[in-house]
Amino acid sequence: MEGPQSSTHVPSVLPLLLLLLLGPASYAVAQRCPQTCICDNSRRHVACRHQNLTEVPNTIPELTQELDLQGNMLKVIPPEAFQDLPYLTHLDLRHCRVELVAEGAFRGLGRLLLLNLASNRLSTLPQEALDGLRSLRRLELEGNMLEELRPGTFGALGALVTLNLAHNALVYLPAMAFQGLLRTRWLRLSHNALSVLAPEALAGLPALRRLSLQHNELQALPGAALSQARGRPGNGEDAAAAPCPHACACVSETRHSSCEGRGLQAVPRGFPNDTQLLDLRRNLFPSVPRAAFPGLGHLVSLHLQHCGIAELEPGALAGLDRLIYLYLSDNQLSGLSAAALEGAPRLGYLYLEHNRFPQVPGTALRALPSLFSLHLQDNAVDHLAPGALAGARALRFLYLSGNRLTQVSPGALGPARELEKLYLDQNQLREVPTQALEGLPALLELQLSGNPLRALQDGAFQPVGRSLQHLFLNSSGLEQISPRAFSGLGPGLQSLHLQKNQLQALPALPSLSQLELIDLSGNPFHCDCQLLPLHRWLTGLNLRVGATCATPPSARGQRVKAAAAVFEPCPGWTARKAKQTPASRPSARRNPIKRRHQ
Repeated sequence: MEGPQSSTHVPSVLPLLLLLLLGPASYAVAQRCPQTCICDNSRRHVACRHQNLTEVPNTIPELTQELDLQGNMLKVIPPEAFQDLPYLTHLDLRHCRVELVAEGAFRGLGRLLLLNLASNRLSTLPQEALDGLRSLRRLELEGNMLEELRPGTFGALGALVTLNLAHNALVYLPAMAFQGLLRTRWLRLSHNALSVLAPEALAGLPALRRLSLQHNELQALPGAALSQARGRPGNGEDAAAAPCPHACACVSETRHSSCEGRGLQAVPRGFPNDTQLLDLRRNLFPSVPRAAFPGLGHLVSLHLQHCGIAELEPGALAGLDRLIYLYLSDNQLSGLSAAALEGAPRLGYLYLEHNRFPQVPGTALRALPSLFSLHLQDNAVDHLAPGALAGARALRFLYLSGNRLTQVSPGALGPARELEKLYLDQNQLREVPTQALEGLPALLELQLSGNPLRALQDGAFQPVGRSLQHLFLNSSGLEQISPRAFSGLGPGLQSLHLQKNQLQALPALPSLSQLELIDLSGNPFHCDCQLLPLHRWLTGLNLRVGATCATPPSARGQRVKAAAAVFEPCPGWTARKAKQTPASRPSARRNPIKRRHQ
């Protein structure tokens, strides 16, 4: 992959000399190191990996050039999160569960060369999220949940050489999606769900040399898109100026029209016929009438958030044959009919968060044969009944976080056989809906955190054992896990989240041999001989697990993984030690390596 492999340290010499001139006190402040991090001041490198950090430490040495924060729980990168680190050249935020990058999050990082945000949970990027990164040469966004790119997102990255957007959920690339990337030579878009590229989607990439589009759903790549990438004009660039409703703004270059926050009380009309993105959020439309968007057959993304909408009338979306993204979150909707959604057969992403739905609008989904992602977080759904997803056979992502679910009936999820991500966290489930997981052979991620589960029974995840990669059971009040609760889950499982429960004991899990992350922090483990199998298993893992002893008092605060003295008196300890004879030299060679990593 192209991109910076090294960085010069010359710019840091002057600041260092200045600090020395200011005196020992100033230099000491500049060299302070957070307690949870490892600071190599000679190399200007700080590592705070897998420390369960929920925010960026505020005592990182100012002269730091490389900062490694991967494997934490940051969730949100707030504005100016790194403003005290102006010399950063490399920033690693992989596997940090980042859901939001706020506007201006990286302002002040004018020297940054590499930003790695891979393997997080980003579903969108605000237009000013990447502002201030004028020197950035490589941006890694692989393995997120990005569903839409808005024009201007990368406009501040004039020096970018490599952009990696592989393994996301992109279906459509709008015109001018990569506007401003004048030096980008390598663009990776493989392993998305791309089916449509606007003719000007690749405009603004005059230096492009390598374009990766494997494993998408494109029937053919429009010639106009390639000609734009090579710097030649495509079709339709010289279209005549089009009308625009009063109080709105219509930009012909990006085909983006906006009436955001204008106090409108009815859906306006008269937008340019080639509009692809229409933003009407933060107005006041009690209902969306029939044929509300005439002449907008090219519309791809429609934003109606925060509009007080209580009803979509039948035929409201008539004529929107190319619509892929529909945002109806933060409204007053309690139901949807199939007739209201007819007219948008290619709709892939439906956002209904923060409404009043008492149940999944299953009947309405029959009008959406291409539905890819359904967002129903923070509604009032209390039960998933059989047939709830009968019309969602193409569904891959289902988000039901923050509802009132007490039951998921067997067969309720069955029609969605392509489902890859299922979010049932922050509900009222008292047991794992094992039978409801039958018939989901593609499920990769299951979120059950924040439910009052208390116990896991044998075979709780058996139906999805072959496919599941990420399992979230944190903050679920778990007190007991049966020895065979994870039976069926094997080498495919990559991460297991059990933090912040009430576990005093946990059986060893030898079948989970390929775990990349297991979090057991925040549990009151009782370190006695019953915990010896877990201690042995954890000792064989080259992972930070966060498990500490709460009792007995003599072991309190010790790491379960390292508390050998606690378990030495246990029956079976001597027998295990006896097996470590000279005949088993390979393992004798490996153990010191593992200890050094730990």
